[in-house]
Amino acid sequence: MFGNRKFSMNRNTGVPRMSRRFSVGEPNTSETSSKIHRQFRAAHEGHLPHAGLDASRASTGVVWCTERASEYGFLEAPMNGQTWTIDVSSAAREYGPTAGIKPLREAVAHLYNEHHRQGKESKYTWENVAIVPGGRAGLIRIAAVLNNAYVAFFIPDYTAYNELLSVFKNFAAIPTPLDESDGYHIHPDKIANEIARGTSVILTSNPRNPTGRVVANPELAEIQDICRGRATLISDEFYSGYNYTSDCDGTTISAAENVEDVDEDDVLIIDGLTKRFRLPGWRIAWILGPKEFIKAIGSCGSYLDGGANAPFQEAAVPMLEPSLVQTEMVALQHHFRAKRDYVLRRLRDMGFVIKYVPDSTFYLWLNLEGLPGPISDGLNFFQACLEEKVIVVPGIFFDLNPSRRRDLFDSPCHHFIRFSYGPRMETLKLGCDGIERVVQKFKKFQN
Repeated sequence: MFGNRKFSMNRNTGVPRMSRRFSVGEPNTSETSSKIHRQFRAAHEGHLPHAGLDASRASTGVVWCTERASEYGFLEAPMNGQTWTIDVSSAAREYGPTAGIKPLREAVAHLYNEHHRQGKESKYTWENVAIVPGGRAGLIRIAAVLNNAYVAFFIPDYTAYNELLSVFKNFAAIPTPLDESDGYHIHPDKIANEIARGTSVILTSNPRNPTGRVVANPELAEIQDICRGRATLISDEFYSGYNYTSDCDGTTISAAENVEDVDEDDVLIIDGLTKRFRLPGWRIAWILGPKEFIKAIGSCGSYLDGGANAPFQEAAVPMLEPSLVQTEMVALQHHFRAKRDYVLRRLRDMGFVIKYVPDSTFYLWLNLEGLPGPISDGLNFFQACLEEKVIVVPGIFFDLNPSRRRDLFDSPCHHFIRFSYGPRMETLKLGCDGIERVVQKFKKFQN
């Protein structure tokens, strides 16, 4: 029956193309010249070249920006920095447990008990921790074990949530826009409203990417009180160490502070070595939550990702000693607050209006509407900066749009960019110089 495979159709023109294995027979003249045949083939994925591929799922906003930069010849710098040596045990040469090695799970639980559970009867144990190969893998594991539910998420938020909320079909993703007028704040009454309309899972970064804002106590505790017994709260805390609200004393932000019973409160916390330990290449992260959740999250790693790198898990154990972490967080906060203040000063001198100073993370959510028209939206500003060897991320990518249900060119994030002050100070200075050239050039054109 399939012996005469020769042609498939070009999705745009309807013209036969070279052999493709799923085509059956050679199309006749009435098919190749028929408008309705061309429309049908163009509209149905089974007739498209590489029918099994949805290439749009292959890139987040940040990756898209770096791909555009590579087209200009800007590539990753060679890795020739300090060399580390870690011991690899014989056990670490084997497959590790998909929930992570017990010593690291114990170290994570101990860290949170020391920093966030002092004086509380209910404590985290190793059974409340799953080790995962990076934040995205952790979020995917969480999504894989969620039941049928309405999942509330906030706009703007972390770009990688977009595909996470699109790929899994066991829940329906419901957007909740936040307002610039009050600093993109998540008020407890917003959470109460979500639960009142049937939402049973709430996903948010806190501290928040890209706005650099944080929900801290007592409001965070109030939100958790509202969720208790009604909704699962997924708290992405990868920027928990970048906290400038307590004068850089090393205090970190975490929902773990307000959990009453670690096995009863449906609070899932995800964090790792990536951001506050500045080790993204290690791909070591963790999820804390009730034992029942963690057991399922650990098990699903067997078919999703296979588990985290065993040697790096072993190397991470001594790094999580609570007093050492506290010392590191003090240094981290002083360093990044200084870079934040430098960037704020430079951008304000250029004429940017910055209403809300970020109290966490290493991001600025920058409104472009006061700039000359040709660079007053995120995409055009990104392009202009790229020509000056500067990369920013257009705000449109943070207007999460699962399954592309909305026209993003009507987005309230379209006139924003996310500016990162994560790079080294010398790189930041060069970046600010480049942005200043962009602004001055287009102001000249405007005049």
